[in-house]
Amino acid sequence: MTQPTASLAPAPPAGGRVIRVKDLLSGQEVAWTGQTEGVWVDVVDPGGEALGDLQLAFGLNRFATDDARERGHWSRGEVYPEHAFLTVRSPSHPQEADDFTERVSLFIFARAVLTYAHAPTLAAQTVWERVGRESVNSAAEVSYELLDATADSFFKLADALEQRRETLEERVFRDWRTNPVEAVFNLKHQLSQARRLATDARDAVASVARHLGGSALDGAGEATRYRDVQGSFERAATRLESQRDALTSLLDLHLNLQSQRMNEVMRTLTAVSVIFLPLTFLAGVWGMNFEYMPELKTPLGYAFAWLTFVTLGVSLALYFKRRGWW
Repeated sequence: MTQPTASLAPAPPAGGRVIRVKDLLSGQEVAWTGQTEGVWVDVVDPGGEALGDLQLAFGLNRFATDDARERGHWSRGEVYPEHAFLTVRSPSHPQEADDFTERVSLFIFARAVLTYAHAPTLAAQTVWERVGRESVNSAAEVSYELLDATADSFFKLADALEQRRETLEERVFRDWRTNPVEAVFNLKHQLSQARRLATDARDAVASVARHLGGSALDGAGEATRYRDVQGSFERAATRLESQRDALTSLLDLHLNLQSQRMNEVMRTLTAVSVIFLPLTFLAGVWGMNFEYMPELKTPLGYAFAWLTFVTLGVSLALYFKRRGWW
């Protein structure tokens, strides 16, 4: 089963399988010779062939390995008898705010953690150097740091999208002729996708936290760590949702500015029409072909007509200007 989300990050070429191992106690990188305790095994496997060997060594649950192999799978979490399982999708380039996503799957044991991905992930790269330092020396701590780094990527994405929204707002205020409708809807689409990813990750972590408490894998109340990460994903989703609301307000503001500008144009046209209305009336009266019209017989009739037109027009224009009607 797959769920349409943002674009998948391009995978490494076939044959790019990488298995690296860190000893959790010493923090040293070692070769994998089948160790299943006291280690973090990080696997980048574009083809999915490595999971067969890992499944035999770690005793991985078949349903979990199927979910890990499947490309495009949404975030989900489950606690199986063999291990806890989390697969989380997140943005690949959060600071660039593009549509590419990545996914990392975590198989969490009491004394080991296995991470699996089709391509290198930001979370694994960020946490890899912390193992053995900063109190990251257990399977629970590694999994917590991985999820926390994933949550951080959503906050970075929110920062980038917020900056893009603020730039769009400046354009709207700087030039009323700017038409931001297409840009607003594209940005709202990105925010909706990001929020969906964040809420899916939140629900996956919540599912693990709910079922992990009191189980054999929760050796020292580690379920509280997952509830903390759950809160981080919730805050990220809330922030992304608030930006969607801000974009809706920006679109309403743009439409109001356009309406206001149109009202100003119509007011100016109306003022000009009112100025010319009495002039048109007088021109029509003096243009009638009656025999007895004293204005037509006077030598200064033409000058009198122009003086009337100019005086009346300027008077109306000054009156409208004083009232602020144009």
